[in-house]
Amino acid sequence: MNENQAFQILRKYGSANDARIIARHIFKSRFAVLVAAWRLRRGVPVAKIIGKKWFYGMEFITGRHTLDPRPDSETLVDAVLKNIGAQTRAPAILDLGTGTGCLICAIVKNTPGATGIGIDKSGAACRVARHNVKKHGLENRIQILKKDFKSQISNFKSQFDIIISNPPYIAVGDSRVDTGASHDPKMALYSGADGLDSYRAISASARHLLKPKGRAFFEIGAGQGDAVRELFAASGWTFVASQNDLSGTERVLVFGG
Repeated sequence: MNENQAFQILRKYGSANDARIIARHIFKSRFAVLVAAWRLRRGVPVAKIIGKKWFYGMEFITGRHTLDPRPDSETLVDAVLKNIGAQTRAPAILDLGTGTGCLICAIVKNTPGATGIGIDKSGAACRVARHNVKKHGLENRIQILKKDFKSQISNFKSQFDIIISNPPYIAVGDSRVDTGASHDPKMALYSGADGLDSYRAISASARHLLKPKGRAFFEIGAGQGDAVRELFAASGWTFVASQNDLSGTERVLVFGG
């Protein structure tokens, strides 16, 4: 089977753009194409079908154990890189809930001398993140550890110049979750009845990990800004700034310790 034949099959079950992307990666086996077509019909995202996604100009391996990298999260990378340029060189970075490792890889790759630790409570996600770290030649600069930031980050002895996180922030039962997100692991999406449990955990236990002049960057869901600011203020953090994504939605909050 050639690529065009694969495209013709896939086009029956999805958009021309999605069909073309999948056909480019999966066309040699008719069986594989038919399986991909079946998954496309069920609403499985293209990244989950081909096992990879581009983020911040870098290709990342993804899959059923990780949240697919999303354009909104590039706002966090932009905010961090802007801060690094003005504040510090060769920063030490901690990524809470690293998933694919896309955030810490993108930041470290674009920051000379930067090093980092990414943690995730999913062993399968950690394996994906380590693969991506190796894929981008960052094995000597990034370490991936299996840890739950809700219960184990208080054990860290080191302090960091930068803390980053795109934690789960969807409320359980939120009807706005689209079909694509339904194929992501639930632990990477949902965070309690109001979507704020992860921020409660981080605000209560991570402030001591930030160096005196350090900064923490958190991705938030639409409309969560005020609630997250209140949680962090109650735990002694200092609000520094916020940054909107390309659609104008407040997407990243920046705090100092």
